[in-house]
This record gives sequence, C-alpha cells and structure tokens, in this order.
Amino acid sequence: MKKSLVALALMGAFAGAHAQSSVTIYGTVDAGVSKTTGTTAQIGKRDNNKLGFRGVEDLGSGLKALFQLEIRYEPDTGTIENTSGANSRPLFQGQSRVGLQGDFGTVRLGRGLTPFQETSTAFEPWSGVPAVAGYQTNLQVAGYSSDPLAPPGSSGNRFSNAVWYNTPVVNGFQLNVAVAAKEALGNTTAIIGRGTALAPQYTVNALPSANPWGASATYTLNQFAAYAAYERNAIETKLWSVGASFKPMPALKLMASYQKQDMDHTVVAGAANHETDAWIVGANYTMGPGKLLLGYGQKSPDRILKTKQASIGYEYNISTRTYIYFDLSNKKTPLPATTATVNDSTVNHYSVGIHHNF
Repeated sequence: MKKSLVALALMGAFAGAHAQSSVTIYGTVDAGVSKTTGTTAQIGKRDNNKLGFRGVEDLGSGLKALFQLEIRYEPDTGTIENTSGANSRPLFQGQSRVGLQGDFGTVRLGRGLTPFQETSTAFEPWSGVPAVAGYQTNLQVAGYSSDPLAPPGSSGNRFSNAVWYNTPVVNGFQLNVAVAAKEALGNTTAIIGRGTALAPQYTVNALPSANPWGASATYTLNQFAAYAAYERNAIETKLWSVGASFKPMPALKLMASYQKQDMDHTVVAGAANHETDAWIVGANYTMGPGKLLLGYGQKSPDRILKTKQASIGYEYNISTRTYIYFDLSNKKTPLPATTATVNDSTVNHYSVGIHHNF
C-alpha cells in the first residue's frame, strides 16, 4: 500500500512538473526551381529553411522563462546555411535568446531580429520571406544593414549581444526596444567611410562607435494596423520607417511602407548617396485555398538612378502546413553609366516550389 502511494505521488509530481514546462521542435522545409536572367535554372529556396527549439517554463505568479534556438540550413545540400569558409554563419543563425515574460512584458537576451526588422515583415506582401520576388531584404529596408560590422555572409537584419524588451499589448498598442553592446563581431573587411584606405573609419574587427539600438511601435484596431520604427546600427547609420495595412474585406489585405536610410556618418561630405528613400505597396488576396501576392516598390539613393521592382506570386495550400508557390518578378537596377544609353539592368526572376512547416 505504501509503495503504491509513493508511486502515485511520484507520478503526480512528474505530471505537475511536465505541465509547468514545455519544449517545441519546429521548422520549415522550402525548396524550388528558380531561374534568373543571366543564370541557369537551379534548385533554390524561397524562404529560410530552419530547425528550431522553443521552450517555456511556468515559474508561478504569472512569470515564465523563455528560450528559442534556431538553426538555418540549405535544402538542396543539407548543409548549415552559408558554411563556405569566410562566409560562414553561426550555428544558431536564426536566433538564440533566453528571457522572462510576465505582466511587465517580455525581456530577452542574445541574438535575434531587431524590432524594425521583426515588425515590418507584416507590412510586406511576401510576409518578410527572403524570396527574390519579395521586398524585405532590399527595398523595404532601403538597402540598410542592421549588422554592418558582422563577418561576411552574416545576415544584415539582426543584433547580436543584445537585450530586447516588448511591452504587453494595451488597447492594440505595443512598444518594442532592443539595445546591443559595443562588442566587436569579427568583420573581415574594413569600412573606409570618411577615412582612407590606409586609415579606414572602421578597421577589421572594429568596435561599434555607438551602441546599436532600435525601437518599433505597433498599433492594431480591427482591420487596421500600423507601425513606426527607428534604428541606428554599429557605424551610426540611421533608418526611419512607417507602414500600414488595411483589410477592407476578410479576403483582401492592402499594405504600404516607407523607409529612409541616413548614411551621413560614413559618407564623405559632398558625395552622393548620403540618404536612400524606398517605398513599397502591396496586396494579398485569398481565394479559397489559394492566395495572390502583388507588390511594387522603388528605392532611390540621392543623385543615383532608382531601383524599381514589380512582383506577383501565388500560393496554393494543399494542407494546413504545406503549400505550393509560384513567383515572378521584374527588377530594374541602376549600373554605373559607361555610355549615355547604358545605365540600368533589367532582371527577370521565375520560381516554383513547395513549402512545408512542421
């Protein structure tokens, strides 16, 4: 009898501990065939392929401990994303953060998307995936990099050695802030900036000249949503961005964003390209199991020709976790003018593939 009671007590204790914490394994597998002007058809990806681990532990009194680790890999070779020598990325390229959540909001430390980079994806027709047809990696950031002193190959939309704070959502409003430490990250190429080749403004493995930081504010009310964001990176380049979306009917989402990059800290006085403006407009339209994606945008460095991009995509859900996609885009990018008539390049991109979440 006593042994039975002890066994029941142990089972109850284990069940209680298990109920207080959980770990979720999740990921994405995305692969397709793509063709871009000037290249042969190849196996590629529309979205980042990832394997992630997310955990929550209930500490009681409304307090929770959180962690998230995310590995990225290449679908066509099975290798960790960008493992080619000097261009190698960290194992947990996606993010590696741990923190606490409670009535005060959420605090996390480690590596992850900046508030601007994380917020703005909801206002882009391809939802921020790094598809060639999408806009988030170039036009929606106005050519800006959140991490210019990182090693070659590292993504430019994250902070490392940083702390994040997200307020609770109050009446549809939320504030998100991140501040990174002034730590060297191992850049292997000097940034000449306002210096010279012999004395660059930022040397190899340079320390940031200021703490990188950023903030975004979001507001949601019924069918309307909006955001405003500001960010300053390790070389004191600044970015401002605003965006909004509206759903006039459940099947249709309209969106637009504007962003401005200020490179005055590293561009020689009197030179071109102190500032870059960019804007995009887009729409998503759901038709049964399918969704149509449309977008157009421009990026305009001062005194330099514009980049223009028009894209269309289609996703067809064959299950709740799997869809087939088709993308088509046309992009005009300025080139150095060698003659009076040659000053831009037109690139067409086509892709078809399959995306699966698990």
